[in-house]
Amino acid sequence: MKGNTSTRRWLAWPAPEALTRVGVPGGRLVIDGLLFAAISGGTVISAYLSGAFPGWYGVLPPLGFVLAAAALCAYHRTTLANRLLPSLALLGAGAGLGLAAHLAGAHVTATLLWIVVSVAAMQRLPMPVALATVLVLSGGFVDADETGIAGAAVTTAAVLLTGYSLRLDAEARSAGFRLLTQERAARDAEAASAALAERARIAREIHDVLAHSLSAQMVHLEAARLQIEAGAERETILERVVAARSMAREGLAETRQALSALRGDMVPVEDYLRELAREDRAEVQVVGARRQLPAEASQAVRRVAQEALTNVRKHAPGARTSLLLAYETGEVALEIRDSGAPGAVGGAGLGASGSGYGLLGMRERAELLGGTLDAGPEGDGFAVRLRVPA
Repeated sequence: MKGNTSTRRWLAWPAPEALTRVGVPGGRLVIDGLLFAAISGGTVISAYLSGAFPGWYGVLPPLGFVLAAAALCAYHRTTLANRLLPSLALLGAGAGLGLAAHLAGAHVTATLLWIVVSVAAMQRLPMPVALATVLVLSGGFVDADETGIAGAAVTTAAVLLTGYSLRLDAEARSAGFRLLTQERAARDAEAASAALAERARIAREIHDVLAHSLSAQMVHLEAARLQIEAGAERETILERVVAARSMAREGLAETRQALSALRGDMVPVEDYLRELAREDRAEVQVVGARRQLPAEASQAVRRVAQEALTNVRKHAPGARTSLLLAYETGEVALEIRDSGAPGAVGGAGLGASGSGYGLLGMRERAELLGGTLDAGPEGDGFAVRLRVPA
């Protein structure tokens, strides 16, 4: 598989990023511009020094240079579009100008033009085509070089090394651009994933609060409607309406708390537990080094404590209740225990969860965070234990 990939890379065009000048350092652009100016000037000057263009023929070197420059500019566009035949035709035009200069007696000018064509082929064409182009032009190097085959071999080797080095440099720059693009795509995907996770968290918070509050209100209001239709006494109906109003007030308070949590301006979790436990005269103990908890872990602790104390009030009124919050290494633990309702059989406390988001919902919340929630009878009462990473 690796060999096949290398073969395809050898036969393929250079990457699109390698065929552009985007990302090339400013200093490199200046050097390339000076080098191009030097080669252009050398080509025109060598044509005049050869004596092959006397009199009115003196207009031919500048004209030939303009044609060669135009062909190279067009070659840049056709190679960028990976159009092989037009690219070869434009290189052929440049090589033809070199041949014309060679036939006129301007051998140095011809050699410079062929070198430029060979380097351009090595830098921008598929490698087999580029090597074939240099091989064809190497015959011109032999014919134009006064030292014969030895000088032509040196010229050909220099052309191959220069063109291939420029090609590798462009490919390395292209690889850097691709890596940067992949990193940006990864960051965008990570940001999108974080946004989706945050939306899911907000949805869970709002659902936990509103689903419980509104469903409870619906139960009480529906009961009040049925009692009105049945002609029940005013006090009985009023009891249901007051209960619904109480649920609405609690739901509003919980919604405000959830929004405060989402904004990150909620009170420390231990202060919240003490405030929550004050109404039930429950004991609160905090152990371990206190630290800022992640929003979801903090919300899980608050919700479990709230649900557990609500269940104590419903199913074990008068029970002694204690809360233990422990900051441990890499996680936080919460334990809520009650002594059971006075005179009740053991285990009649937290286990009888109400409707809405009960202990089952809290267990699912803990598992989503990679934690656990255990609940069950203990002695004459009931215990709930939450443990989440934090």
